[in-house]
Amino acid sequence: MSSRISQFKQTLTQVIHSIRFRLVLWFVLILAIVLIAFSGFVYWRQAQDIRSIAITRLNLAVEHLEGVQAESEHAFEPPGSSAILSQNITTNSDVLAHQVVALQDANGKVLDSNGVLTSEQIQQLNLPAGGWSGVRQVSVPKITQVENNRYLFINPAIQQNGRIIGYLLVGVPLDANNQLGKLVISLILGNLLTLAIALMGGFWLADRAMRPVRTISQTARQISETDLRKRLHFPGRDELSELGNTFDAMLDRLQAAFERQRQFTADASHELRTPLTIIDLEASRGLTARRSVDEYEKILHTIKTENHFMIRLVTNLLALARMEAGQLSLKFEPLDLSELVSEVIERLAPLAIAQGVKLNIDELPRVIVLGDRPTLSQMFSNLVENAIKYSASVDSPRVTISTGEGVEKDHSFAWIKIADNGIGIAPEHQEHIFDRFYQVDKARARMDKPVDEPGEPESSGTGLGLAIAQWVVQAHHGEIRLHSELGQGSTFEVCLPAKAPGA
Repeated sequence: MSSRISQFKQTLTQVIHSIRFRLVLWFVLILAIVLIAFSGFVYWRQAQDIRSIAITRLNLAVEHLEGVQAESEHAFEPPGSSAILSQNITTNSDVLAHQVVALQDANGKVLDSNGVLTSEQIQQLNLPAGGWSGVRQVSVPKITQVENNRYLFINPAIQQNGRIIGYLLVGVPLDANNQLGKLVISLILGNLLTLAIALMGGFWLADRAMRPVRTISQTARQISETDLRKRLHFPGRDELSELGNTFDAMLDRLQAAFERQRQFTADASHELRTPLTIIDLEASRGLTARRSVDEYEKILHTIKTENHFMIRLVTNLLALARMEAGQLSLKFEPLDLSELVSEVIERLAPLAIAQGVKLNIDELPRVIVLGDRPTLSQMFSNLVENAIKYSASVDSPRVTISTGEGVEKDHSFAWIKIADNGIGIAPEHQEHIFDRFYQVDKARARMDKPVDEPGEPESSGTGLGLAIAQWVVQAHHGEIRLHSELGQGSTFEVCLPAKAPGA
């Protein structure tokens, strides 16, 4: 029993704190305010109409009684006139149903009355002594024929020869059938019924409206780091469908990010495993038997080459990790792009000569950009080194480097182009060329080299150079573009915002 009570309390707490309950509560509250305001307006309007009708009846009663007085052969002279008034009122009792009619002297004393109240009851109403103007509302003693005891009274004076000889007191029920009371009951019952229907309908609508949210919650609970394949696929074009589509798009991005992370870890492990395996095999080969000095030198050269490759790989990995984590601070300063490119070409000229590649330098006009010198230098070095590497295998290899300035969409930009006549890049590889560890020519990858071969030259790529280059360009609010045809060579174009002269 206690467990059921505890479960009920928990369920009730969840319902009270749920968005569905709050939505319904606010909906019912707003509807209640609207209904109360509307009911108040209806009640006020009905009260005005009933009062207007009562005043009209009151005026008709006064006109009728004044007509009776005019047709009488005797003037209203107290006390004899009271008998004439009483006789005429009795004769016209059908007109004066539920009304109060009284004749007063000049001092306001009731001389005679007819209708639903006696003279004593009229005298106890605490009405003014007589001659007051306008209409007064008074609550009379309970009358069996009338459901509501509120009356409207009027007290016109009776004059003879220019002198007031008495007063005529006429009263009619304000709401004889208690229509306002019945209206209040009807409005209360109608409002309560409407709110009850709105409460049930609100819960039903809120449940339907929040069902996609529950679906999102259930899907989110089913998603784990190892399984990001769950999707919502909400149909329609409403806000919840847009939310579901946004959630699906977020899952797509997360899945792609996790896939890249797993691939990055696998590729990094594989790239590091190859040189470590080579080092281990070379060391084991040197220790298994006594060898000549030349053989030992060859083993040490291989170990040194692989060690340099690992240092470059780890350095690039750390640099890329720091870049993406925002831990690499960039110092932007005005730089002459042509000067920076010249420094890169001068540094990589020995590598080009060793590979038999000719470096062609086109015009390098003075172009000023705002940038970080070390990262821009690393980016240009990666692109030029990459061009040298993939053009070395063709006849008459050459790499052409040029810079310039242009205008696009009313914005000035500086550009640098590194073009080679190498093997080129197939269209299916171009969209992945800036991915980490992605290598177009798998035959050139270190993983495919037999481990017992001597080490590769220093220009062997780690598959991170273009990824680093893309990050550097994006960090400088620029763009890097690739134009390549298989067998015709490749051109990398870097566009950076240019600094206006004198700015």
